[in-house]
Amino acid sequence: MAGSSYDEFSLFQENIDEWDLHVTVPPVQRFFIAVDGLRQLSGLRWGVGEPEFALVHGGAQNAHTFDTVALALQRPLVALDLPGHGHSDPSPYGSSAISMHARDVARAIEQLTTQPVTLVGMSLGGLTSILVASERPDLVRTLVLIDITPGVNADKARHITNFVNGPATFDNFDELLTRTIEHNPTRSISSLRRGILHNAIQRSDGSWVWRHQQHGPSSLEAPPVSDLWDTLGSLTMPVTLVRGMARGSVVDDEDVRELLSRLPGATVVRVEGAGHSVQGDQPVVLAEILDELTT
Repeated sequence: MAGSSYDEFSLFQENIDEWDLHVTVPPVQRFFIAVDGLRQLSGLRWGVGEPEFALVHGGAQNAHTFDTVALALQRPLVALDLPGHGHSDPSPYGSSAISMHARDVARAIEQLTTQPVTLVGMSLGGLTSILVASERPDLVRTLVLIDITPGVNADKARHITNFVNGPATFDNFDELLTRTIEHNPTRSISSLRRGILHNAIQRSDGSWVWRHQQHGPSSLEAPPVSDLWDTLGSLTMPVTLVRGMARGSVVDDEDVRELLSRLPGATVVRVEGAGHSVQGDQPVVLAEILDELTT
């Protein structure tokens, strides 16, 4: 399988078929926006009109992780690639620098829409989104955190970082697919294959590397959260935590108790059959949750 054959817009029908969606593919465009000098942040713009949602993925992922959610939701939105991920330029501050990521995300959102959005952040993208909501509340109507709180630490996320921080390169596509299947036994092979095509690239020598490592070896670590609980507790817009209830989730009961003590008005939605990646395990359910939150 040659990397040159990859067309990021050619796989949406697979998402539709796998989840038995009765929808058509809306207009989808790849965009690039300057956020710091010549450094650009990229992403996907779905639908026509003002984006109602901005979706921010987790570490070592990319905007395509939300494809099925976007297809099921059928509402205008943008899905961003964090710095150094997907098609975005790398950040000089590193992959775990959520404070700098937040500035980049805010600069992108303000150029993509004139109205506040529902900001949806998963894992690393969720911690980043807390800072965006705090620093630029004018951009955020509602904050949705997908299986993440400031209480998630390195121990809770160990199973994720162990997978991400594996081999830096793979001799062939099948080797990469085999490792991915081993660490995601509940997901369909077709969805994992599709995810790899979106999230890895083939080099000229035939080997494969994850997109977030194409600019040089990098490891995924739990970012320092310092006083992020205080930051989250000071937010004035509605906050919802979407918690995966299956094996693999990194949020526990203590996290939920702390969230509700800081924000008694916060909403907690539990999703059965979903681990950490709710958008991958139960994308249609997540789309329904987002739709209900904003209608």
